[in-house]
Amino acid sequence: MVANFKSQLTLIIRAMYSNPPAHGSRIVDTVLKDPAMYQEWRDCIKIMADRIINMRSGLRERLEKLGTPGNWNHITDQIGMFSYTGLSPAQSEFLVKEKHIYLLKSGRISMCGVTPGNIDYVAASIYEAVTSIKSAPLCSSPAVMKKPIKIVVTGAAGQIAYSLLYQIGSGYVFGNDQPLILHLLDIGPMMGVLNGVVMEIQDSALPLVRDVIATDDASIAFNDIDAAFLVGAMPRRDGMERKDLLAANVKIFKVQGQAMEKFAKKSVKVLVVGNPANTNALICSHYAPSIPKENFSAMTRLDQNRAASQLAMKAGAKVQDVKKVTIWGNHSSTQFPDAAHALINGKPAVGLINDEDWIQNQFIPIVQKRGGAVIAARKLSSAMSAAKAACDHMKSWFQGTPSDDWVSMGVFSDGSYSTPAGVMFSFPVTIQGGKWSIVQGLVMSEFAKEKLAETGKELCEERDEAMAVCKA
Repeated sequence: MVANFKSQLTLIIRAMYSNPPAHGSRIVDTVLKDPAMYQEWRDCIKIMADRIINMRSGLRERLEKLGTPGNWNHITDQIGMFSYTGLSPAQSEFLVKEKHIYLLKSGRISMCGVTPGNIDYVAASIYEAVTSIKSAPLCSSPAVMKKPIKIVVTGAAGQIAYSLLYQIGSGYVFGNDQPLILHLLDIGPMMGVLNGVVMEIQDSALPLVRDVIATDDASIAFNDIDAAFLVGAMPRRDGMERKDLLAANVKIFKVQGQAMEKFAKKSVKVLVVGNPANTNALICSHYAPSIPKENFSAMTRLDQNRAASQLAMKAGAKVQDVKKVTIWGNHSSTQFPDAAHALINGKPAVGLINDEDWIQNQFIPIVQKRGGAVIAARKLSSAMSAAKAACDHMKSWFQGTPSDDWVSMGVFSDGSYSTPAGVMFSFPVTIQGGKWSIVQGLVMSEFAKEKLAETGKELCEERDEAMAVCKA
């Protein structure tokens, strides 16, 4: 009986789906041939598409505002009526059973079901799923979940970039599920060396690296980029005056800033590594006025890593147990490495070390002059450690800081802690959803205030000299 029933049902189904009714085709034919009906159809499609785009943007914005763990770029990077949320089967099941939000176990959800009336509820429910179902990791399939992001590295044939590129391509910085397209920029005479670097990236067989573009053309290098590591810069040579150094770097960062202004995404995150990093970042931002100032930063993470390492060695602790170390001011010998708020295994570092003379007369100068010590020892500037610090900086910016720690970044000063506004000053910051915030309310000793004033004065002098060159 079952077999006979199935055979008859199969015939009915085959006749229905293999030979669809002709009236559907006639409707399409009528609409496409009538200009007015065709335009009305296009208008309806546009309304539908715009609504879905708006819901994608709104959902991502709400998830990031809630501080939902993870990177939610894929919500707006994807297109169409459905979205792969990146939620695990357990998290998806929680939404279905507990929140009555219906999606597949793969995390695939219909964006048509997200409306202005329920979008806040959907975002809050996803936040609850991600934060409460912690044993279930986010979906890690880059092929399904995320499209590649474009990363530019300047000075890409140099020694810092040589250590930097593998770490970027490995997934350490942007996540193990984030495909990448690498844009490598250097000057014309270095293109032969740069092509060798490209070969090495190819030979490393990094699964996340989808393409590598090597060029000496800034318009190509900065086209549609999501993040920039500005490593290439004019180094200070013996006998070189600061104004000459700044003049040389204005030429470099003017070109790169203008290229970003024309070709980069306005959401691009820019890290300046090449020294003088703080003022180079200021120059670059000056020539890219349509990109928000908070999207530019200078690297003081190397100084923070150096400071954390010194404290760990002094206390006989692991470096990963050192938290809340701060670098204030300029990435120069006037910087202020601050251990006053640092913790080692949750306890005040100053109390554990119990040696104020060491902190003021050894720890601070060691960190301030570490770059020179490395050059004296290896006859070359820091490369491996600088590359690691650049990766740490950008990783924190994209993936956020832990709830019990902060990091040091050179950012545009808003006058916090009586620092000069408008210079690129290193502060302790926390980061959530790709947005940094200066840590407020820290108690500063008179000694610390003097150090901040000293490094702030130097930054003001550099800014004034750089702007004078820009206007010349």
